[in-house]
Amino acid sequence: MTAAKLQHEIKKKHPFEMLEQEAALNILRTNDRLSIRFARLFRDHGLTPSQYNVLRILRGEGAPLPILEIASRTITVVPGITGLIDRLERDGFAKRVRCEEDRRVIFVALLEKGEKVVNALDQPIRVLHKEVMKHLTRRELAELIRLLEKVRESLAPEA
Repeated sequence: MTAAKLQHEIKKKHPFEMLEQEAALNILRTNDRLSIRFARLFRDHGLTPSQYNVLRILRGEGAPLPILEIASRTITVVPGITGLIDRLERDGFAKRVRCEEDRRVIFVALLEKGEKVVNALDQPIRVLHKEVMKHLTRRELAELIRLLEKVRESLAPEA
């Protein structure tokens, strides 16, 4: 029997102890590779993946959002959402706006510079999505999505 592809990639001398371990490590390895590709693209536009994520959320909403609402919508958990908003504000991509009804609530609004950079990334991101998934059929993509969603169902978000 030949070594599994991941086992070979990471030069692991012995087979994985169980399929669950191999599957989980395959997901992590794939996430790492995808993250690197997207991070390079965002870096070329002066953003981190987390900054892009926030700007994308704000553009999609079309209106300012409370900081905690933005945090709940991000693809990856952002532990330092306040610092992230600070950097977006400092770089002129977004601004904080205090809620008039409840001064304790802070909204974040997308600025023109932020909208321009997100719009400029639309096509390159579509191209990258197609490039990294081009070897999968539509049926395989649907099955991959289904399986990943099934795995995620058992992983309750940590509070």
